[in-house]
Amino acid sequence: MRIGELSKRTGVSPRSLRYYEEQGLLTSSRSEAGQRHYSDAAVQRVSLIRQLFDAGMSSRVIATVLPCVDVPGDLGVAEETFTAMMRERDRIDADIVHLIETRDALDVLIRGNRRHRAELSTAPAPVAQSS
Repeated sequence: MRIGELSKRTGVSPRSLRYYEEQGLLTSSRSEAGQRHYSDAAVQRVSLIRQLFDAGMSSRVIATVLPCVDVPGDLGVAEETFTAMMRERDRIDADIVHLIETRDALDVLIRGNRRHRAELSTAPAPVAQSS
């Protein structure tokens, strides 16, 4: 299939698909006219790439994880990929801790703002001064 068809089937822009190729995440063959052609398996691969990007992985990290899918029987690849995946999991765990801390700090501000708004709504209105 051509890039437009892959884009339609995956919901990923042609620009992003070209970027995936530049990063070595996706491959295509070329027609004599230079048009990209993708196999049907590219749909599933693009879906996996999107999932990994959505998890916060960089294209560099994704490139280290994908060989596990491409060469599942290679122990060296499996070990290298496992290390990369554990590193990413640790990064995600640290991000979660940071997000929880940020949410807790925001909750403190929200409670303070609620009290302040309540005080303002019950305070007597200022008396207008006549000139």
